[in-house]
Amino acid sequence: MPGTQEEVKEWNECLAMLGESDVDEQGNVHMEDQDTELFDKDTEEREINITAAICLLRGRAFEALENRAQALRWYQAALKADPYCFEAFERLIENHMLTSDEETNLLSSLKFEPEDRWLFLLYSCHLKKYDQLSTMESKFATMESKFAELERDPYESGSDGDAVGCSLKDNADLVACKSDHYYHRGEYQKCYETTKALLEKDPYHLKCIPMHLASAVELGRKNELFLKAHMLVQEYPQRALAWFAVGCYYLCIRQFDHARRYFCKATTLDGAFACAWIGFGHAYAAQDESDQAMAAYRTAARLFAGCHLPVLCIGMEYLRTNNLNLAQQFFMNARRICPTDPLIFNEMGVMAYRNKDYEAAVRNFRKTLRLIPLPLTEAWEATVVNLAHSLRKLMFYTEAITFYEKALALSSRSAGTYAALGFTHHLQGNTTLAIEYYHKALGLKPDDTFTVEMLNTALADECTRMSDRMPAEAWASNSYLS
Repeated sequence: MPGTQEEVKEWNECLAMLGESDVDEQGNVHMEDQDTELFDKDTEEREINITAAICLLRGRAFEALENRAQALRWYQAALKADPYCFEAFERLIENHMLTSDEETNLLSSLKFEPEDRWLFLLYSCHLKKYDQLSTMESKFATMESKFAELERDPYESGSDGDAVGCSLKDNADLVACKSDHYYHRGEYQKCYETTKALLEKDPYHLKCIPMHLASAVELGRKNELFLKAHMLVQEYPQRALAWFAVGCYYLCIRQFDHARRYFCKATTLDGAFACAWIGFGHAYAAQDESDQAMAAYRTAARLFAGCHLPVLCIGMEYLRTNNLNLAQQFFMNARRICPTDPLIFNEMGVMAYRNKDYEAAVRNFRKTLRLIPLPLTEAWEATVVNLAHSLRKLMFYTEAITFYEKALALSSRSAGTYAALGFTHHLQGNTTLAIEYYHKALGLKPDDTFTVEMLNTALADECTRMSDRMPAEAWASNSYLS
């Protein structure tokens, strides 16, 4: 039986037992030598759609054999045969097989019964690159409204007639989906709190663990990463996720050699684990080993054609090595895959700044901030500072000062921001405030050469200004006495 071959991972034998068949890009199946009686049965006579199940099994076999193009077609065929085949939908989305537009087209092609609107909403919430709308604000509002509708009690007073027929407020999969949404919009603290609450109820809910680990790395939660990695290695030593957790811990404590070792082990156990490949590249990039980092990112980009992050990371490596033309090419490709990620526009702004195209830099940094939900978190402090730098270069000093102050509200111990704010006041001729901010910058970073030089210049300018004013004041005083 094909199911037996699947269990023992004999994928070629599994495909041979299923027989010869073909599928086109639209998911239309052409079977040659199979008994079609099973497929012609009324679907209402059984709980499982046999056609969808066989298409799903073929997709899993081709994916295991690293033929992702065929796997993609068979997964689409499974969904075309039965839109309720969630496993096929999950494989397409979780393995990043589709671009943003393809995800949207796939969702719109699925036909659900009116009473299954909740399932349609649940599907749409799983899309990583969901809702291609004109503005990110409307996108976020749409996602939040979907979560609210799925969590609403259909029997409570005030529910409208279009409410879904069940409440998924405590559904673990929906909570995991929300955490993924929070992570991709840069709300790492909210993502961490959501996944932590879910894992306290269900410590082995594996789908939310990658987001929990990623948000813990962003927040520097070393103890949590150590405990979670230790637990996973004990319980699931043969799973890539366990060793990915160990790699995240070492990445967080900046022991990059160890991080690479465990990310490599994770990719060896599961070559289709996107997070491990990207972590592998990050561990190399953190030590300026661009060639190895690019190799990991390129592997991820090849395996996960619908994921924009490896392409974006390749562009960031080219930008770091000052290869601006190739960096722009990869940033544009990343934007084509996912046109609503603020990090893409931030990197495009940095590239424009490096090219001395300050107007383009301002446009991209403003676009980045429009795509980020309010209130801003400390994670986006660098973007606000970059926008202020670009405005200063264009001599919009007043607006630049406003953004420097916003950056300081996000991170009050940034010596570079204090120095830049002092320098902007200095350019305006306000040496008194410039000296004050230079002193604050040196209080945080006493050995900063630029700030020391500018402080000396500001003090000299202030002395000159005072000396020029004193004779005039003395003359006015003498005239008054006379």
